[in-house]
Amino acid sequence: MDLTEPQVMGILNVTPDSFYAGSRAETEKDIIQRLHQIVDEGASIIDIGAYSSRPDAEHISNEEEMSRLRTGLKLIREHCPEAIVSVDTFRADVAKMCVEEYGAAIINDISAGNMDEAMFTTIAKLGVPYIAMHMKGTPQTMQIAPQYDHFLKEIFYFFSEKVQKLRDLGVKDIILDPGFGFGKTLEHNYQLMNHLEEFKLFELPLLVGISRKSMIYKLLDTTPEEALNGTTILNTIALQKGAHILRVHDVKAAVEAVKIVEKMKACQAF
Repeated sequence: MDLTEPQVMGILNVTPDSFYAGSRAETEKDIIQRLHQIVDEGASIIDIGAYSSRPDAEHISNEEEMSRLRTGLKLIREHCPEAIVSVDTFRADVAKMCVEEYGAAIINDISAGNMDEAMFTTIAKLGVPYIAMHMKGTPQTMQIAPQYDHFLKEIFYFFSEKVQKLRDLGVKDIILDPGFGFGKTLEHNYQLMNHLEEFKLFELPLLVGISRKSMIYKLLDTTPEEALNGTTILNTIALQKGAHILRVHDVKAAVEAVKIVEKMKACQAF
């Protein structure tokens, strides 16, 4: 995939409890409808997740996560066979199943290996691109008064360690996700956005996922359902600061943001 122009990743949640109700697709009919919406609106990647990572989310078993993913991946294969599929999981055995049985192209790990010590070696064996996200704690604990001594330094050190371990294992394609909303206060999230361009020092693709998150609707005193405008504003800022992939619920709006920002860049020479 050519990332010289930013790509849009559409979210497919095969869960009953993801924080944004509009992203949930549990029945086969709902999944198929959502798949076509993602593709028709211009996303180049489908990110399927079966384990809700919202704050205080229910912890489900490996078997339940695999069962939900098998349903969704089977429908993707049948209805969108050409799609590039990313699987949102922190479990190595789930990642292995999705790649080997269904041809998933990317593994998207919210814990960057912290919640399953077998993940890094599994990714190295599978040979697929890997998205490493920064999170403090677990989905069940991450928003219980998150604190840092040196916020940005700790995140950069976290990624430097993770990237080195992955490189030592022979993993070639690494994508970094700063983890907006995962173990971070409202102020932390905007501080992170303010310094986003500094991630260029890693010389790796950068994924930004802020779609309809609490950093938007809590600041504006609204709801996830009313957070599309704020999402588009922050996505535009992220693109201007070097984001390569936008992970979103609303694909059409993100694709339009990419087109406008890319047009602005193209006209800088005139």
